[in-house]
Amino acid sequence: MLPTTCGTGLDDPRVAATLKTLHTRTRRDGWVFLRALPAILLAKATGRDISKIVEPYLKDAYISVDPSQGKLLYMTARAIDARLIVEFGTSFAISTIYLGAAARANNGRVIGTEMEPAKVRAARANVAAAGLAPFVDIREGDAMRTLATVEGPIDLLLLDGWKDVYLPMIKMLAPRMHVGTVVLADNIFTYKKALRPYVEYMQDRANGFDSVTLPIGFGHGMEYSVRRR
Repeated sequence: MLPTTCGTGLDDPRVAATLKTLHTRTRRDGWVFLRALPAILLAKATGRDISKIVEPYLKDAYISVDPSQGKLLYMTARAIDARLIVEFGTSFAISTIYLGAAARANNGRVIGTEMEPAKVRAARANVAAAGLAPFVDIREGDAMRTLATVEGPIDLLLLDGWKDVYLPMIKMLAPRMHVGTVVLADNIFTYKKALRPYVEYMQDRANGFDSVTLPIGFGHGMEYSVRRR
C-alpha cells in the first residue's frame, strides 16, 4: 500500500524548493542548443531529421518541461484523479516531480523511464529531495522494454523522450488505457517533422483519440489527447 496522502501539492516546501533549483539549472541548456545551432540549421536547410542531429548534444542536458507545462501536467493529473501515471523520458525528473506531487495527492504512483544511467541517478535523488520517492518508480533502460511490463489501466501518459519512439510507444501502451486516459506529448513544434506521423495518428479519430495541439512551453508545443474509446 502507498503511504498516506500528505503535503500540499506544488506548495509543499520540498517540492517547491526542488523545482525552483532544477528550473534554475535548466538555463544551462541554452548553451547546449547554442553549440548545436549550426548542425540544427544545416539539418533544416537539407531536410534532415533534427532530432537525430541534436541527439549527441543532449546527454547532459535537462531538456525539461517549463513551469507552465509542469503546472498543466499537475493540474491534469489532479483533475482526472490519475492513479497510474506513466512517463517516457524522465531526464533529471522535473516533469516527474510535477506528476509525483499529483500522484501523492491522488494516492497514486508514477512510473518513469530514462536511458542515461547518470540521469537516472540524478532523477532519483531529485525525486527524493522533493519527498516523493515513495510515489515514483524510475526505471533505467530502453523505454520499449522498461514500460512493456506496465499493467494498466494507465490514467495519464507523458511522452517526452526520443521522438521516433512516440508512435511505437502509444501503440504499445494504448491497449492498457481506458476511456478518458490523457496523453500529453512534448516538443510538437520543436520537432515538427519528426513528430508529424505521431500527430497525424493521434488526430485521426479512427485510432481512438480526440487530440489537439497546444501552443505551450516556450514554443515547444504539446499534443493533448484523450482516449475516447
